[in-house]
Amino acid sequence: MTFQEQILEGIPAHLPAVKPYETHINHAPKRKEILTDEEKKLALKNALRYFEAKHHATLLPEFKEELEKYGRIYMYRFRPDYEMKARAISEYPGKSEQAKAIMLMIQNNLDYAVAQHPHELITYGGNGAVFQNWAQYRLTMKYLAEMTNEQTLVMYSGHPMGLYPSHENAPRVVVTNGMMIPNYSKPDDWEKFNALGVTQYGQMTAGSYMYIGPQGIVHGTTITVLNGFRKIKKNPCGGLFVTSGLGGMSGAQPKAGTIAGCVTVCAEVNPKITKIRHEQGWIHEVVEDINLLVSRVRKALENKEVVSIAYLGNVVDVWEQFDKEGLHIDLGSDQTSLHNPWAGGYYPTDFSFEESNEMMANNPEQFKIEVQKTLRRHAAAINKHTAKGTYFFDYGNAFLLEASRAGADVMAENPTLGREFKYPSYVQDIMGPMCFDYGFGPFRWVCASNSPEDLQKTDDIACAVLEEMMKNSPEEIQQQMADNIQWIKGAQENKLVVGSQARILYADAEGRIKIAEAFNQAIAKGEIGPVVLGRDHHDVSGTDSPYRETSNIYDGSRFTADMAIHNVIGDSFRGATWVSIHNGGGVGWGEVINGGFGMVLDGSKEASKRLEMMLFWDVNNGISRRSWARNEGAIFAIKRAMETQPLLKVTIPNIVEDSLLD
Repeated sequence: MTFQEQILEGIPAHLPAVKPYETHINHAPKRKEILTDEEKKLALKNALRYFEAKHHATLLPEFKEELEKYGRIYMYRFRPDYEMKARAISEYPGKSEQAKAIMLMIQNNLDYAVAQHPHELITYGGNGAVFQNWAQYRLTMKYLAEMTNEQTLVMYSGHPMGLYPSHENAPRVVVTNGMMIPNYSKPDDWEKFNALGVTQYGQMTAGSYMYIGPQGIVHGTTITVLNGFRKIKKNPCGGLFVTSGLGGMSGAQPKAGTIAGCVTVCAEVNPKITKIRHEQGWIHEVVEDINLLVSRVRKALENKEVVSIAYLGNVVDVWEQFDKEGLHIDLGSDQTSLHNPWAGGYYPTDFSFEESNEMMANNPEQFKIEVQKTLRRHAAAINKHTAKGTYFFDYGNAFLLEASRAGADVMAENPTLGREFKYPSYVQDIMGPMCFDYGFGPFRWVCASNSPEDLQKTDDIACAVLEEMMKNSPEEIQQQMADNIQWIKGAQENKLVVGSQARILYADAEGRIKIAEAFNQAIAKGEIGPVVLGRDHHDVSGTDSPYRETSNIYDGSRFTADMAIHNVIGDSFRGATWVSIHNGGGVGWGEVINGGFGMVLDGSKEASKRLEMMLFWDVNNGISRRSWARNEGAIFAIKRAMETQPLLKVTIPNIVEDSLLD
């Protein structure tokens, strides 16, 4: 069968052969045993409902074995035989160009070079899934190949509910992931209901089909590292940045450190993902001996090298050994998947990777004890360094939150509303006041032609737009503009593409609209093929996350989630091609609500109207909320937006003098 025929086949009428378990692939760890015997039966019934009754007797023992062996039913037998990668949009079968673009994005999320655990349909973060199983993937791709622009596909935590009549201006796909009743959003609830096959953790851009590989976070991390060095008034050259994690998102850190121009040490316990990042060129060197690491870092600092070094081992050992050896760390952070601390997101010291995985699956209570013990050691080692001048920031992975729950010494001596921890979130100190309040966030695009030439042309278009805008941009955003122009000029030479021909830069509403319109005009002229617009949910208004995206909201509203819900509803009727809303993502299940979108540009006048209407709302919704929280930069930004758009009328806060309250 051809690729197109396999897509249109959906769930095959005849069972494909059982596929061998490929040990060279980076697989998800076994999930903990959590279902009762009756719930296991329910999980099996739930899985078998995708298949005709005549296949149930054959599939039942197979799915039962998967559930017992891996803690989930992935339906490995139904993995497609074709290569999993983003193709040119013209290669996909279908009646809707918008639907074809979504198929392209789904396949990119599952590309072996992109996905963290591709056979388990997990893109990044340890549990950030595109689908729960391969039947869902097959059925979804079939629906997308069949749908017209008069239909909308509804996705229910990975499960395609079906195609519904709608209209050409409606979203082609509406996605929800993990939207639980609030009292059922604890970590074990995810374990249970995901094992039952009724919900999933979509992370941010995994379950919304908008992940573009580590490049997505490289840019944000580069900005964070650059501004971190600016904060301590030090040139990155000759500086040391220490962090951990080389997974889907965290793997961007060493690349970002290299672009910023410092020495980066990034610890990782998983040898497979370390090997992948090294082969991809995201890290320069791998060191397995802690003493060799110390000597190598000393040499790099003395010579002011720009180098990234992966330490294959636990990051706690790095912090402790560098303290013992008197190695000064300038910037420190952590990017392990601590939103998922009990299921492979963070590993304890004094155990091998294999020992930890065995304990996680078979003795989860002891695993939790060891993880929390390690978190206390981790925090204690960081405290020793910060006492000597290290600037440490929480990088939004719930490190400080989970460390505090473990009883680590991370609480502020004099906590204030929104500042409970002794160390800031990077959003509180850097991204929030410098970027999000002014409307700057991770605008991204994918060339649906899959052509590197098209990507180069879009880079050039975006750079020209930003350079023209900077001539008249206010002083308050000159630095943001300059950083992004520098970024886009170096994008090609830094070889950031993994998977689809995609790019990211930080832009405000004006920049996003002007760049998108320039793309649409180039498509209309036949200079480039169709373009998919999107963003990370980690943005100005897509996400309500009290310990990350909205951690610099100090009016008491950071635990509310109205903004994310408003965002996705507003995008859906302003022209988004698909919209998504998730529980969890980045900082953990039950800790955040985040929304995203995708938009296909085809060169039409209708696309031009949609992009202007939707992108303006997508950004200014968040600026409005931040302005109402009395954030100075956001007040400036929303007043400026109202000057440019007379139909925009936003309530501005009146500032109360603190002296009246004292």
